[in-house]
Amino acid sequence: MDSEPSQIIDKPAKKPDSPRARRLKILAGIVVLCGIVYGAYWYFYASNFVSTDNAYTATEVAQVTSAVSGIIREVNVVDTQSVKKGDILVIIDDTDAKLALNQAEADCAKARAELASAQSDYKRAAVDLKRRNALIAIGAVSGDELTKTENAHTSSVAAIESAKAAIAQATARIDQAKVDLSRTVIRAPVDGTVAKRTVQVGQKIPADAQLLVVVPVQDMHVDANFKEGQLEKVRTGQKAELYSDLYGKSVIYHGTVEGFSGGTGSAFALIPAQNATGNWIKVVQRLPTRIKLDPEELKANPLQVGLSMTVTIDTREKASDK
Repeated sequence: MDSEPSQIIDKPAKKPDSPRARRLKILAGIVVLCGIVYGAYWYFYASNFVSTDNAYTATEVAQVTSAVSGIIREVNVVDTQSVKKGDILVIIDDTDAKLALNQAEADCAKARAELASAQSDYKRAAVDLKRRNALIAIGAVSGDELTKTENAHTSSVAAIESAKAAIAQATARIDQAKVDLSRTVIRAPVDGTVAKRTVQVGQKIPADAQLLVVVPVQDMHVDANFKEGQLEKVRTGQKAELYSDLYGKSVIYHGTVEGFSGGTGSAFALIPAQNATGNWIKVVQRLPTRIKLDPEELKANPLQVGLSMTVTIDTREKASDK
């Protein structure tokens, strides 16, 4: 029986990709390549930076208060005015302070006169006592007379000590009166900008009354509230770049990480979270981080307290510890 001849079946030739399929493959390749490039960029560069827009300018404001009571005679500044350290801000009527100084000086002069009189009495009493002691041996002085002389001598010594004490007290009152008189002129404690001025001419103020605030805008810093997970590699001394919503990205500030708050914002809240309760929900916390700004850049582009900032920290520096 003859075997049937083997049949050879030719496979159909593979059709070339359509233009659309080629474009899709090219696009997929570009996407994969971009992903690889971005991954490498992130791993080797971008992962070394942490950023937040939860940041605000701040500074240590100077509260200007009165050290003495009195009636306001002059107010030389208004809100938003720039002042230099030592500039006269407010003058309190000094009539009472001058009267107190004059009285203290008069009391001191009186005490000095009393001291001179007491010293003269002492010298006379000392001479009388010496004479009486010389005569007592021959019986020319009675015992009563000697006792009176001794008492006069003792009294003159006590009068000298009393006058010295009065001089010391009067001198202290003079010094205090001079201080009080100088405090009727209130000067700027720092360079800065005047804010929250509440004092008015003719107003009677008590001691320790708050008059105004001087904001040292040249010493501005930024409190950046980073999420706790962002701070793993952040250290003091690392460099930062910042920009404000006021000027936008056209003005870049350069700063340095100065330190970290002792606790998160919620830890210092007026009503702290009660995490021990049964309905606790984990919330990512933020830790205030202080960024020092370049004074020259602040001088060129001033900032005010409370402005929104965006902060980016370069974490590649490892020299300093938290």
